[in-house]
Order: sequence, then C-alpha cells, then structure tokens
Amino acid sequence: MALTAPQEVTVVMTAHSSVDVAVDVMRLGAQDFLEKPFDAARLRTTVMNTLKQHRLNHLVAEIQSTARTNYHGFIGSSLEMQAVYRIIDAVAPSKATVFITGESGTGKEVCAEAIHKQSPRKNKPFIALNCGAIPRDLMESEVFGHVKGSFTGASSERQGAASLADGGTLFLDEIGEMDLDLQTKLLRFVQTGVVQKVGGSKQEQVDVRFICATNKDPLAEVAAGRFREDLYYRLHVVPISLPPLRERGEDILTIAEAFLSQFSQEEGKTFKDNSAPVAQLLSSYAWPGNIRQLQNIIRNVVVLNDAESVLIEHLPPPLNDSKNIQMTVKPKSFPTGASAIQNPITASPSMPMSNEIRPLADVERETIEHAINLCDGNIPKAAALLAVSPSTIYRKKMVRDEES
Repeated sequence: MALTAPQEVTVVMTAHSSVDVAVDVMRLGAQDFLEKPFDAARLRTTVMNTLKQHRLNHLVAEIQSTARTNYHGFIGSSLEMQAVYRIIDAVAPSKATVFITGESGTGKEVCAEAIHKQSPRKNKPFIALNCGAIPRDLMESEVFGHVKGSFTGASSERQGAASLADGGTLFLDEIGEMDLDLQTKLLRFVQTGVVQKVGGSKQEQVDVRFICATNKDPLAEVAAGRFREDLYYRLHVVPISLPPLRERGEDILTIAEAFLSQFSQEEGKTFKDNSAPVAQLLSSYAWPGNIRQLQNIIRNVVVLNDAESVLIEHLPPPLNDSKNIQMTVKPKSFPTGASAIQNPITASPSMPMSNEIRPLADVERETIEHAINLCDGNIPKAAALLAVSPSTIYRKKMVRDEES
C-alpha cells in the first residue's frame, strides 16, 4: 500500500535509517526521508521543497488532464506540444503573421496548416511555397506570377502564390533562402497587400494571411546580412518554436506507434507494436532528422520485414549501429540496498560509498546530473539509461532551477 493519498505528501522521519529503508519508503510514495536528529534548517528546506513539488505536480496534473494527443496533424501530448497547441489556438483567429522556427523535420508545415485549419480562413486556399526549393530566377514569378512573354519560357500568363492565396493563407517555408532583392519586394507586398506580376503593370489587391518558417536562427541571419532586418520585424509578430523530437519524451513512442499502425495497414503487414528493447532505443536516440527521420525508419522496417513486434534486427542504420544498441539497456526492477546508489550505469566516481548516510534527494540529484553529463546533455537518453521518463527529469530540473 502506498504511503500517500492523491492529495497528501509524506515525509518520513526516523532514527533507524538504512539505505534499504530509505529506498523502500520512497518507493511507497514518500517525498523525502529525514534521519534523526536533524536541525530546523534541514526540516524547513524539506518542507519548502515538498510544497514546491506538490504545487508543480498539481499543475502538471491539470495540464495532463486536458492534454490533447492529436491536433490538426500533430501527434503527441508532451508539455512542450501542449504549449504549441495553445499558441495556435490563440493566434489562429487573428490575421497576425506567424513566424515558425524549428529544426528540419519538426513539422513546421504541419503547424502552418494547423493555424489555417483553426482560423476563419479554413475554407479558403492554403498555399505553401518552399523558398529553398525554387531557383532564384523563378522565385519572383512563383510568388507574384508573370504575364505572357515577360521572360524566356513565359508562354502564357500565370498567377503567383500570392494571388492564389487571396482570402486564405500564404505559407513561405524556408524564407531565409529568399534572395535579398526579392525580400525587398516581399516587404512591400506584406505592407501594402498589393501584387504586381513580373512583366506587368497592373496592380492587384489581395487579402492574405502570412505564415513563415525557417530552420535557421533568423536573428543570426539578420546579423550576417542574409535576411533584411525590416522584413524580419514585419514578419516576426507571433513566434512559434517547435521542439525537436528528442525533447518530446514519450511522444517519440506515440508517434512511432502511429506510423507503425499506418504503414502496416498500407503494406498489409502484421506489425502491432515495438519490442521493449526497440522502444527504449527509439526513446534514447537523438533523432537529428526529427519526425521525418522517425517516419522513414518505421516505413523502412515495415516494408522490409513482417512480424508482430518490431525487433532490434529489423532496424536500419544508423539505429542498428553497435554503439546505439550498446547504449540501450533493458529496464530493470527498482534496485534496493547499496545497488540503489552504486548502479553500474549511473554511479559517479565522485560518489564513493562511505559510512555516511546522505539525504536521498542529494544522491538522486547528483546521479541525474552525472547521467546527463555522460550523455552530453541529452536528457531523453539519460532518462532511458536511468529507466525513468524524460518528463521526470525535466520536472526535477524545474524544481531545482526554482530553488536556485
């Protein structure tokens, strides 16, 4: 039976302490463990930390109780994504320009489409233009259109993305790749809403909602002279920063399972879930290509294999590299006794065993920090090695940051 009810917090005080007792009471739900005799300062610190933790747990519980796992193409219920969903809810009804940043593969176009679908313009066109995939010589024509004969190959008049998006949303992806001369014309268009086709003299007024995105640091691009400062401040009205997949904790497995189900159905395969070692490897991998990379990995597995569960041997490179597999450890039962502190994975040379019994909170803090350092700051990987949820580590770090 647990020591705590849902609305209670327990701190155990005893003169008969041992590592086994400390571990057991923490497993049963105690927030902290105090050894008698203790001074008033130690008790005061424990009470303050407990109150902060209780308030934080209550806040997290409130957020999770209303958490959305699916949102206009997004999959995931992590706190990071709940914040993104709330920003989209708030900005979608307005005409304010949105500037989306995030690593490649984090879902910037999905975010732009979500804003459009949540807005009053949802029944109007959503026009997406990848500024990094169009040759510079054709970019102006793609944005503003052209008249017949305006340049070699212009055999007929053509509407640009700006005119096609009239009444709806114009999404300019990788806007940092746009040529500086065209940035000047885009600034004028954003300010006036007036479009003039290449080679034409007629001006056209359009009603467009702008959404922009880049996988670069826009301020760094401004400082380097590759992005106009006045255009940046004109477009950077409501920023949305999409978190990388490695920082989304349990969302990784949720997304992987959704892809596995989708591709298995499409390919007529029998996959139903991921084996425990695969799940742990997926959770601990850094995912430099983010969701796009995860999608490709799962599709590769489904196309080339067939089984009920995805196994380690089904995974393609780089996940099946020996280094990644060696970093994956099977979940262990909660350790007791001295092994609770001297776990071979997490033990730190700076924490030798001694006759001194230290507060478990201090030992836990040092163990977590040591694991994060060993993983070069990769919290999901450290969480996998510690056999805990990444959200647990983020929550404990938040509490320590508030204390400091």
